[in-house]
Amino acid sequence: MFHIESDSTQPKAEFYQSLAEQLRALLAGERDLICNAAQFSAFIMQTLPQLNWAGFYFARGEELILGPYVGKVACTRIPFSRGVCGKAARTGLTQRVDDVHAVPDHIACDAASNAELVVPVITAKRVVAVFDIDSPSKHRFDQEDQHGIEQLVSIWQEATDFSWQI
Repeated sequence: MFHIESDSTQPKAEFYQSLAEQLRALLAGERDLICNAAQFSAFIMQTLPQLNWAGFYFARGEELILGPYVGKVACTRIPFSRGVCGKAARTGLTQRVDDVHAVPDHIACDAASNAELVVPVITAKRVVAVFDIDSPSKHRFDQEDQHGIEQLVSIWQEATDFSWQI
Protein backbone atom coordinates (compact mmCIF):
# COMPACT_ATOMS: atom_id res chain seq x y z
CA MET A 1 0.00 0.00 0.00
CA PHE A 2 1.25 3.47 -0.90
CA HIS A 3 1.50 5.92 2.01
CA ILE A 4 0.90 9.61 1.28
CA GLU A 5 2.27 12.36 3.50
CA SER A 6 0.68 15.78 3.28
CA ASP A 7 1.50 18.81 5.41
CA SER A 8 -0.37 21.78 3.97
CA THR A 9 0.97 24.01 6.76
CA GLN A 10 4.45 24.16 5.20
CA PRO A 11 5.24 26.87 2.63
CA LYS A 12 3.36 26.16 -0.60
CA ALA A 13 6.48 25.73 -2.74
CA GLU A 14 7.75 23.02 -0.36
CA PHE A 15 4.28 21.47 -0.10
CA TYR A 16 3.93 21.12 -3.87
CA GLN A 17 7.52 19.87 -4.22
CA SER A 18 6.73 17.14 -1.69
CA LEU A 19 3.57 16.25 -3.59
CA ALA A 20 5.53 16.11 -6.86
CA GLU A 21 8.00 13.61 -5.41
CA GLN A 22 5.22 11.46 -4.00
CA LEU A 23 3.24 11.59 -7.25
CA ARG A 24 6.23 10.40 -9.26
CA ALA A 25 6.59 7.45 -6.88
CA LEU A 26 2.86 6.69 -6.97
CA LEU A 27 2.73 6.59 -10.78
CA ALA A 28 6.10 4.87 -11.32
CA GLY A 29 5.76 1.83 -13.51
CA GLU A 30 2.13 2.45 -14.52
CA ARG A 31 1.25 4.01 -17.89
CA ASP A 32 -2.49 3.29 -18.22
CA LEU A 33 -4.56 6.44 -18.78
CA ILE A 34 -7.60 5.42 -16.74
CA CYS A 35 -5.59 3.94 -13.88
CA ASN A 36 -3.34 6.99 -13.62
CA ALA A 37 -6.27 9.41 -13.91
CA ALA A 38 -8.06 7.63 -11.06
CA GLN A 39 -4.94 7.56 -8.89
CA PHE A 40 -4.15 11.21 -9.60
CA SER A 41 -7.69 12.34 -8.76
CA ALA A 42 -7.62 10.45 -5.45
CA PHE A 43 -4.10 11.72 -4.69
CA ILE A 44 -5.15 15.36 -5.16
CA MET A 45 -8.36 14.93 -3.17
CA GLN A 46 -6.42 13.26 -0.35
CA THR A 47 -3.58 15.78 -0.17
CA LEU A 48 -5.13 19.21 -0.84
CA PRO A 49 -7.30 20.74 1.86
CA GLN A 50 -10.64 22.40 1.20
CA LEU A 51 -11.65 20.45 -1.91
CA ASN A 52 -14.99 18.88 -2.70
CA TRP A 53 -14.23 17.53 -6.20
CA ALA A 54 -11.14 16.50 -8.19
CA GLY A 55 -11.15 14.78 -11.53
CA PHE A 56 -10.87 14.59 -15.27
CA TYR A 57 -12.99 15.35 -18.28
CA PHE A 58 -11.77 13.92 -21.59
CA ALA A 59 -12.24 15.68 -24.92
CA ARG A 60 -14.48 13.99 -27.47
CA GLY A 61 -15.11 16.23 -30.45
CA GLU A 62 -16.22 19.60 -29.10
CA GLU A 63 -17.32 18.39 -25.69
CA LEU A 64 -15.82 17.03 -22.50
CA ILE A 65 -16.87 13.62 -21.17
CA LEU A 66 -16.60 12.76 -17.48
CA GLY A 67 -13.57 10.63 -16.57
CA PRO A 68 -12.17 9.33 -13.29
CA TYR A 69 -12.86 11.62 -10.35
CA VAL A 70 -13.41 11.81 -6.58
CA GLY A 71 -16.44 13.70 -5.30
CA LYS A 72 -20.20 13.86 -5.66
CA VAL A 73 -22.00 12.75 -8.81
CA ALA A 74 -20.94 15.11 -11.60
CA CYS A 75 -22.01 16.51 -14.94
CA THR A 76 -21.38 13.87 -17.58
CA ARG A 77 -20.94 16.11 -20.63
CA ILE A 78 -19.73 19.69 -20.90
CA PRO A 79 -19.60 21.49 -24.26
CA PHE A 80 -16.41 23.43 -25.03
CA SER A 81 -18.69 26.47 -25.39
CA ARG A 82 -19.85 26.52 -21.74
CA GLY A 83 -18.49 26.81 -18.25
CA VAL A 84 -15.05 26.97 -16.72
CA CYS A 85 -14.03 23.50 -17.94
CA GLY A 86 -15.29 24.31 -21.43
CA LYS A 87 -13.27 27.53 -21.49
CA ALA A 88 -10.10 25.66 -20.45
CA ALA A 89 -10.70 23.15 -23.25
CA ARG A 90 -11.57 25.84 -25.79
CA THR A 91 -8.61 28.13 -25.02
CA GLY A 92 -5.99 25.63 -23.86
CA LEU A 93 -5.34 27.88 -20.85
CA THR A 94 -5.64 27.19 -17.13
CA GLN A 95 -8.73 28.74 -15.60
CA ARG A 96 -8.59 29.91 -11.97
CA VAL A 97 -11.89 31.23 -10.67
CA ASP A 98 -12.23 32.77 -7.22
CA ASP A 99 -16.04 32.77 -7.27
CA VAL A 100 -17.75 30.47 -9.76
CA HIS A 101 -21.10 32.17 -9.13
CA ALA A 102 -19.70 35.29 -10.82
CA VAL A 103 -19.12 33.34 -14.07
CA PRO A 104 -22.25 33.82 -16.23
CA ASP A 105 -22.10 30.42 -17.94
CA HIS A 106 -20.80 28.41 -14.98
CA ILE A 107 -22.19 24.89 -14.90
CA ALA A 108 -23.11 24.04 -11.31
CA CYS A 109 -22.63 20.29 -10.96
CA ASP A 110 -22.32 20.68 -7.16
CA ALA A 111 -23.99 23.69 -5.54
CA ALA A 112 -21.38 23.55 -2.74
CA SER A 113 -18.58 24.51 -5.15
CA ASN A 114 -17.49 28.15 -4.91
CA ALA A 115 -13.98 28.22 -6.44
CA GLU A 116 -12.50 26.24 -9.29
CA LEU A 117 -9.16 25.52 -10.93
CA VAL A 118 -9.10 23.79 -14.33
CA VAL A 119 -5.86 22.76 -16.06
CA PRO A 120 -5.96 21.68 -19.71
CA VAL A 121 -4.01 18.59 -20.77
CA ILE A 122 -2.45 19.18 -24.18
CA THR A 123 -1.01 16.34 -26.26
CA ALA A 124 -0.05 16.50 -29.94
CA LYS A 125 -0.95 20.23 -29.92
CA ARG A 126 -4.56 19.69 -28.89
CA VAL A 127 -6.52 19.55 -25.64
CA VAL A 128 -7.24 15.91 -24.84
CA ALA A 129 -8.56 16.46 -21.31
CA VAL A 130 -8.94 18.91 -18.47
CA PHE A 131 -8.18 18.33 -14.81
CA ASP A 132 -10.73 20.09 -12.63
CA ILE A 133 -10.67 20.79 -8.90
CA ASP A 134 -13.44 22.50 -6.96
CA SER A 135 -13.57 24.00 -3.50
CA PRO A 136 -16.42 25.05 -1.25
CA SER A 137 -14.23 28.03 -0.21
CA LYS A 138 -14.23 31.17 -2.36
CA HIS A 139 -10.74 32.39 -3.31
CA ARG A 140 -9.34 28.93 -2.45
CA PHE A 141 -6.73 28.85 -5.23
CA ASP A 142 -3.96 31.40 -5.67
CA GLN A 143 -1.11 31.69 -8.19
CA GLU A 144 1.07 29.29 -6.16
CA ASP A 145 -1.69 26.68 -6.15
CA GLN A 146 -2.16 27.12 -9.88
CA HIS A 147 1.55 26.67 -10.53
CA GLY A 148 1.74 23.66 -8.19
CA ILE A 149 -1.27 21.91 -9.75
CA GLU A 150 -0.01 22.63 -13.27
CA GLN A 151 3.29 20.95 -12.33
CA LEU A 152 1.47 17.95 -10.87
CA VAL A 153 -0.69 17.61 -13.99
CA SER A 154 2.51 17.72 -16.06
CA ILE A 155 4.01 14.89 -13.99
CA TRP A 156 0.79 12.89 -14.43
CA GLN A 157 0.85 13.55 -18.17
CA GLU A 158 4.49 12.44 -18.53
CA ALA A 159 3.71 9.21 -16.66
CA THR A 160 0.67 8.39 -18.80
CA ASP A 161 0.22 6.75 -22.21
CA PHE A 162 -2.20 8.74 -24.37
CA SER A 163 -1.57 6.80 -27.60
CA TRP A 164 -5.00 5.16 -27.70
CA GLN A 165 -6.77 8.39 -26.72
CA ILE A 166 -5.36 10.77 -29.33
